Amino acid sequence: MKLKKLEISGFKSFFEKENIQFPVGISAIVGPNGCGKSNVVDALRWVMGEQSVKTLRGKSMEDVIFAGTKGKMPVNMAEVSLTLLNDNGSAPEELKDFTEIMLTRRLYRSGESAYLINKRPCRLKDVQRVFLGSGLGAKSYAVIQQGNIGAITDAGPDERRFFIEEAAGTTIFKSKKTEALRKVKTTNQNLLRINDIISEIKRQMASLKRQARKAQLYKTHQERVKQLDFRLAFCIMMILPKESMKQTLY
Repeated sequence: MKLKKLEISGFKSFFEKENIQFPVGISAIVGPNGCGKSNVVDALRWVMGEQSVKTLRGKSMEDVIFAGTKGKMPVNMAEVSLTLLNDNGSAPEELKDFTEIMLTRRLYRSGESAYLINKRPCRLKDVQRVFLGSGLGAKSYAVIQQGNIGAITDAGPDERRFFIEEAAGTTIFKSKKTEALRKVKTTNQNLLRINDIISEIKRQMASLKRQARKAQLYKTHQERVKQLDFRLAFCIMMILPKESMKQTLY
């Protein structure tokens, strides 16, 4: 995948909507100190799913929303959209048929946030999956900020391994393995729960069977009592004189 376009609105120093094109080949963003070059890189990281406020050079995530300047009022929402060229088919299966993929991230001052892929709501996890194995992403080796080269060369074994795996394109398989193991764990937990439920149902069934037998026995005895009462009444009618029967009945 390749970067094609970055649209920034209400993000850090970008009050009005800015459209930055990335033509084929090498692109360079130049300008004097304080003009917002680093904010472009921050916007790129942010839309790719960066969650570290420190990496975005802020104190809270709300700091990415344009806070206002002299003559310009603060805005209530920051929005960044990144358009990618899906030229090598490295996108997830559900996005392979798209020649372009647009990722959008929004943050409101209320604290609400939203992620979109091709203008459809999605999860942060879905955005991160787009970059698996591509060498891109919020924490990939493809985005190296000023002063970070030394941090990479001085990185520990685990961090270096991450960069190597990302460059080799194996992180997508590692992610799939982790997801598969998570599903297996969840399935095992569900099986244990189901077994507990089955055991409880069996216990209840045994109790219900005992109650059913008692109920059936009670019903049988009740029917027997009715039959005996009927026979007793019949015998009385046959043996006693009519007058006595009347007295007995009344």
